[in-house]
Amino acid sequence: MGVPLFQQMKVAAYVLKQRLKGRKRYPLVLMLEPLFRCNLACSGCGKIDYPDEILNRRLSVKECLDAVDECGAPVVAIPGGEPLLHKEIGEIVAGIVARKKFVSVCTNALLLEKKLHLFTPSRYLFFSVHLDGLKEEHDRSVCLEGVFERAVSAIRKARKAGFQVNVNATIFEGAKPERVAAFLDFCKELGVGVTISPGFAYERAPDQEHFLSRRRTRELFRAIFRLGRGKKWPINHSALYLDFLAGNQTYRCTPWGMPTRNVFGWQKPCYLLAEGYAKSFQELMETTDWDAYGTGNYAKCANCMAHCGYEPTAAADAMAHPLKALFVALRGPKTDGPMAPDIPLAGARPAEEHFEEIVRAEVSDEEWQRYLRKRRSKAA
Repeated sequence: MGVPLFQQMKVAAYVLKQRLKGRKRYPLVLMLEPLFRCNLACSGCGKIDYPDEILNRRLSVKECLDAVDECGAPVVAIPGGEPLLHKEIGEIVAGIVARKKFVSVCTNALLLEKKLHLFTPSRYLFFSVHLDGLKEEHDRSVCLEGVFERAVSAIRKARKAGFQVNVNATIFEGAKPERVAAFLDFCKELGVGVTISPGFAYERAPDQEHFLSRRRTRELFRAIFRLGRGKKWPINHSALYLDFLAGNQTYRCTPWGMPTRNVFGWQKPCYLLAEGYAKSFQELMETTDWDAYGTGNYAKCANCMAHCGYEPTAAADAMAHPLKALFVALRGPKTDGPMAPDIPLAGARPAEEHFEEIVRAEVSDEEWQRYLRKRRSKAA
């Protein structure tokens, strides 16, 4: 299964409406993070390095639904942290479905079987289960044995109960094309669609050695797609985004395409970077210096090819050039020949550190000192 036709048509109609209104910037997917707390500590994650005072915060049901209404995007993704830890996650999801928005609950699935009763199957609801490959790769990625098997068991149970289930995979340096291809074969047999993206180099992630460069990303995905010729893997991405991963499109990211609302507010500039916060969606759109970010503009964005920034770019390109999009969809990603020119990095402004100033403003003096002691202990 790929993206259902019903969802494709609804999202395409939304995009066409925005274009007819002459809007240059509009959201496609709201990234709604109701909490940062997680029951795993993955080596490539930069989302959980916060003081307990912040990890214990939750967005209320009202705050979540107000964000959905304020943003207006046709799709809502609920990552985290682990959203199934939120005691009111069932109410949040039901409220989004009632608004006829597509909602994807992004989960590591450790609690999925236990929490399935909180949800009702709907064509607007998807569970997106985190799997970074087959058992060996995934359990290593999440730093815990047995998680892959528990996740697959939960996927099967959710599908049997009538829910739509996808998996989301993050690919890191050292990934073998043959193993990724085998993983995509497995997902096809399992009957689930796949979103797949190179890992973003979170500055707070414990493991800084295994993030892919753009050149390596292009080479790796060409090798993967070469192995997938004729297999019809159920990959839930546009053809142009996959072609971009294979080095055949020169794109700049669209950070406003997937805006983020979390326990701090509306995150500037995107889901992957926290460089400040706005109090409203309108303020986010109007006060963010969008041109200051992206590959070639900012050092932190140098190697990013993640779908949250580039899938909206590909969608806009498809809308502007439908024949090109159709041709690439029929041909599949090109896996040989010269690659498209990449964005030069020489003019990018240096990285800035905002994490500590943001966190310090949000916690008590006592909690801040406790957090610093904890970090020093880890470093030692």
